[in-house]
Amino acid sequence: MQESDANLAFAPATELLTLISNGEVSSTELTELYLARIEAIDPQLNAYVTVTSELALEQAAKADEATARGENLGPLHGLPISLKDLQMTKGVRTTGGSLAYKDRVPDANGTSVQRILDAGAVMLGKTNSPEFGHLGATENRLGKSCWNPWNPERTSGGSSGGAAAAVAAGLCSVATGGDGGGSIRIPASFCGTYGIKPTQGRVSSYPGVDGIPTVNLLAQQGPLSRTVADSAMLLQVMSGYDRRDIGSMRNPVPDFIAALERDFAGLRIGWSLGFGYAAVDSEVAQSAEVGAQVFEELGCTVDESDLALDSPFETWITFFALNAVAAYGHLLEDHEDQLSWYFRWSLARGSKLSAVDYARALAERDRMIDQFWAQFDKFDLLLSPTMAVTAFPNEQYPEEIGGKEPTTVPFWGFLPHTHPINTIGFTAASIPCGFDSDGMPIGLQIIGKPGDEETVLAASAAFERARPWAHHRPMVS
Repeated sequence: MQESDANLAFAPATELLTLISNGEVSSTELTELYLARIEAIDPQLNAYVTVTSELALEQAAKADEATARGENLGPLHGLPISLKDLQMTKGVRTTGGSLAYKDRVPDANGTSVQRILDAGAVMLGKTNSPEFGHLGATENRLGKSCWNPWNPERTSGGSSGGAAAAVAAGLCSVATGGDGGGSIRIPASFCGTYGIKPTQGRVSSYPGVDGIPTVNLLAQQGPLSRTVADSAMLLQVMSGYDRRDIGSMRNPVPDFIAALERDFAGLRIGWSLGFGYAAVDSEVAQSAEVGAQVFEELGCTVDESDLALDSPFETWITFFALNAVAAYGHLLEDHEDQLSWYFRWSLARGSKLSAVDYARALAERDRMIDQFWAQFDKFDLLLSPTMAVTAFPNEQYPEEIGGKEPTTVPFWGFLPHTHPINTIGFTAASIPCGFDSDGMPIGLQIIGKPGDEETVLAASAAFERARPWAHHRPMVS
């Protein structure tokens, strides 16, 4: 594969769209390039569960015809992207990472998928995910785990591990992910990409088909990309009110793209290494703290936060596990032997919880929200490491972090900074801020007030200009 082809595959999506609209490259040429890269490179990563080659080429041909006719083009016109396999796609296999749904073909698209396709995007395929997103690493019983492009012996993270690996390895221009406990930010940190979890309700969670009703307090769909501008562009398309999602925000969608150039100097920023309770590996702590100090170079004040959370995992897992039982508990009747070990753990955990446990978790959630608002009385943004560790060897969850045992079971213990943000519903992003001594990426988390993705994106863009990262390419690319 020629270097010029690789350079094109790694070009920012915003630049690719300009090339398409100017007729300098066709959507078909780009789609063929990414499909060729997927065929050649993805066997080393397993980022994709399903590759939709025929459909992608059909969509690209239609995009090129529209360009030739001079039609008004959508904001993603002709752009080849990947979609997470937890997101319903009409006529395209959607497994949810579950062996029980290995042959499911939905009759409709989820709202965010439909908005992306209506904007003119070309669907390359569906990216790998753990079963129903219930693990911070991408392994399931459908096939091989998704491996990290920086070192295939390490995890890509999860649950949007396939999405992050595909973006990092240049197997798509941008990708969609979802985040119920860190599932965009975990793999973004591990794979050296950018990813943003929007405010709860910013992006509709309506799957496209009516199912068992559950209360969605935690999960939001969002973008992963190699640049901040690419994520802002995709988030702009995905966002907006949807009456079929009762948790959907009615507020007008801000101009996320314009926010990237917003004056950033003078902001008050709080830094917390572990939210007052979490241990962090030394190399992660050092790199993230150096990253936080970059904001002082940018004209902001950076001060220590006194945030001190008390066992936030118990609150989050109560909602997470109960929702698993509500949505998928029926699978225990006929498909228990097909379920993954970690999803059976979630169902077992949820089945032991009571209405009293749920009520107490709601009260603790309110207390956590108040704690974070107290921080935002003093600061415009909060910073922390995204992860407590860098990507660990596949299926070897860290039993020691920063010289201490994880605060919970090892397969949940490495993400103490992300799930609290899902519990409170605020917005947060992960930006690459360095590498450890093994050459594995490290992420810095930027947390904003609910509804304030603009400031998070502005901060991310300012950091990117000061410490660019997109020129780094992983081993497998």
